[in-house]
Amino acid sequence: MYTGSRHFPQQGTRSRHQDKHVWQEVRKGPAEGQSQGSQPEPKKEPLDAQSKLLLAVNGLFGVGNALSGTFVNVYLWKSRGDFTLIGWFTLVHYFTMALTFWLAGKWVKEHNKMNCLRAGVTISAVFYLLVLLFGERAADNFVLLGAVQGMSAGFFWLAFNVVYFEVTEPGNRDRFNGWAGLLGSGAGMLAPWISGFLITRMESATGYRLIFTISLVVFLIGAAVSFFLKKRETTGTYEWGLSWRCLRNKETAWRKVVLALMAQGVREGVFGFMIALLVYVHTGNEMKLGNYSLISSAVALVFFMLAGRYLKPHRRGRAMLIGASAMVLLILPFFWQVSFTTLLLFGIGVAMFFPLYSIPMTTLVFDLIGKDEESAKRREEYIVLRELSLNAGRLLGTGAFILVVSTTSSPLAMNWLLLAIGSSPLFAYYFMRKAVVTA
Repeated sequence: MYTGSRHFPQQGTRSRHQDKHVWQEVRKGPAEGQSQGSQPEPKKEPLDAQSKLLLAVNGLFGVGNALSGTFVNVYLWKSRGDFTLIGWFTLVHYFTMALTFWLAGKWVKEHNKMNCLRAGVTISAVFYLLVLLFGERAADNFVLLGAVQGMSAGFFWLAFNVVYFEVTEPGNRDRFNGWAGLLGSGAGMLAPWISGFLITRMESATGYRLIFTISLVVFLIGAAVSFFLKKRETTGTYEWGLSWRCLRNKETAWRKVVLALMAQGVREGVFGFMIALLVYVHTGNEMKLGNYSLISSAVALVFFMLAGRYLKPHRRGRAMLIGASAMVLLILPFFWQVSFTTLLLFGIGVAMFFPLYSIPMTTLVFDLIGKDEESAKRREEYIVLRELSLNAGRLLGTGAFILVVSTTSSPLAMNWLLLAIGSSPLFAYYFMRKAVVTA
């Protein structure tokens, strides 16, 4: 999701000076005679062809993951019935993902970022090929599978985020993020339902093999489509120690942004797999899990579309607070009962409020990366810092999950764990608000 080369304005990009100018217009105070609530806002810009093509690649990546990603954890859990194994699989995934981000930063900065994007999609296909080859022994190879899945995510999202930054600008990032959320919700709505339908209509092992095969094919199509994205210029030398220098510099807003991103990652690390797994555990039916995804993602599709269209820069802080607070309150019914009904209500509620939290969170970070020419030159390093921060939070959250489930099987303990981890968006809002004020 970026910018910076010697001769900037290619088709599908904007100049560093434009990005700098727009950031300054957003950050400066109200003009004389202008009310505090009517600060100048970035001009709304349409998405160009390269932005739309990038959305298409992202959509295919999302479809491939939605078809099978929802059911990989179920597949592993059915083999062992062990939450701890799922936790370790996820922990390996996030660790490898973080390491891949850091190491691949040099590739993206100095060499061919499009090949990095294609590698991410292709390795995702390899992951599902391995799952097919291992079959019932997949759970015995969770370390290898977690590492391969982490590598695919690291390569893809690093390159995707850099290209996203280059083909968008402050005037259309909310729109792009809204469309990305809408496509993700569309994939999450239909793909898991189709997978659940196929699994329950076939002999279980055959159904799982079929959806893993379909995902493999979808990722290969995504890799082919990515060749229509233009090769992007590279410039500069990768600074391995930029992340550490940012953390040591007390004057930079990045110190607070890192804390906000870590808080965001804490929730993502556990809720990304745990809610779907709980739906299956409490229903024992893949079709019910598909129905859950269909309903919650349909609601998310509508609300991502609305948020992407109507969310204004001066409303971002309030939107984040409302979204974060609502996501915490939606966990409380679990203390009364954890059932398909309460899980579905949770999923619908999160689908409604998550866009208010996630779209501003993403947009503000990337606007900070493009705040001036010098910052935009180091976009790859800042994106690596962003992803390392998110994954640090994911590792922290997943580590806490492993610690709890390996020591107790108490439902009450699990509820308190979900509430503690699920409250992290409030901390993300607090630190991001401080960062924006001091940026």
